[in-house]
Amino acid sequence: MVEIDLDITRAKTLPSKFYIDSQIFQSTISKFKSNWTFVGHTSQFDENSIFPITINQEQLIITKSDGEFRCISNVCTHRGMILQTEEECKKTLICPYHGRTFSLDGRLKNMPGFENAVDFPSENDNLPIFDLEIWNDLIFVSQDPELSFSDWIKDVNERMSFLDLGKMAYDSSRERYYTINANWALYVDNYLEGFHIPFVHKDLNNALEYNQYETELFETSVLQIGIAQEGVPYFDIPEGHQDSGKKIAAYYWWLYPNLMLNFYPWGLSLNLVKPITVDTTEICYSGFILDKELLGKGAGGDLDKVELEDQFIVESCHLGMKSSSYKRGRYSPTMEKGVHHFHRILTDNND
Repeated sequence: MVEIDLDITRAKTLPSKFYIDSQIFQSTISKFKSNWTFVGHTSQFDENSIFPITINQEQLIITKSDGEFRCISNVCTHRGMILQTEEECKKTLICPYHGRTFSLDGRLKNMPGFENAVDFPSENDNLPIFDLEIWNDLIFVSQDPELSFSDWIKDVNERMSFLDLGKMAYDSSRERYYTINANWALYVDNYLEGFHIPFVHKDLNNALEYNQYETELFETSVLQIGIAQEGVPYFDIPEGHQDSGKKIAAYYWWLYPNLMLNFYPWGLSLNLVKPITVDTTEICYSGFILDKELLGKGAGGDLDKVELEDQFIVESCHLGMKSSSYKRGRYSPTMEKGVHHFHRILTDNND
């Protein structure tokens, strides 16, 4: 069991084994099913849409029928066959193995060859249904939530209430998918501190006032605030809001375990960090526009460049974790509060 001291001035970071041990990795991601995961925007779905997804090795389907969204299992209840491998629009799911048929709400409709089966069909022959919530047209799912969605998102909701997030427009051109050779938690570590900005992100450093960078901790999330330098776009925050009067160029939200919501004056860049193996991670970007005139400007400008700079750092750190000369480090009490908070949540959930 790994312990992270509550006192950041005394605490040591996660040991290197946490990032390179396959058993620790499997134990950690097995608990992801109790958290909320972003899966898409409502505008991506037509009526009778079938959208297969994989979340931490779990095979699921997002469906839309009669105007209602659902998350159901993508595993046939007969012999475990994967039902759907591609996005489609149709009114039924048909198992390609033996022809078992389901409606888009997961109910069994037909199964050839079972005419003489006793006590068939039963509830167990329907596809399991999982929790799905929609927040400002963004869709989130959980297989077994420990925390209600409203509680999970409440701090973001309250702080960003000055924005009309319901008007965000999904922009497919801003989608990106990167596969990196590093443990997922190292990517989150890097995200949760602005300590590295002057050394790694020269352009971003020219947009933000480094000595005014702020970090706030919440129960299951971290907020980092970047203050704009002169001439850099910033939010028009109304009087009465707690950030009124501040020239904020970016709100960087991390929600446990692997979601980043990056709010800029132009809109939202959403990052999902998907663990693949102990040393492989997929980073998925999605973009949602509020003011297209501000695209490409300020702290939310060249995000592709920032991403590649981060990837170089994270992949190099992963190699360092495999070195026998490194065991664990210390936290900067002023600049790495977010990393410390993440590590405490991670180890508490991994006991």
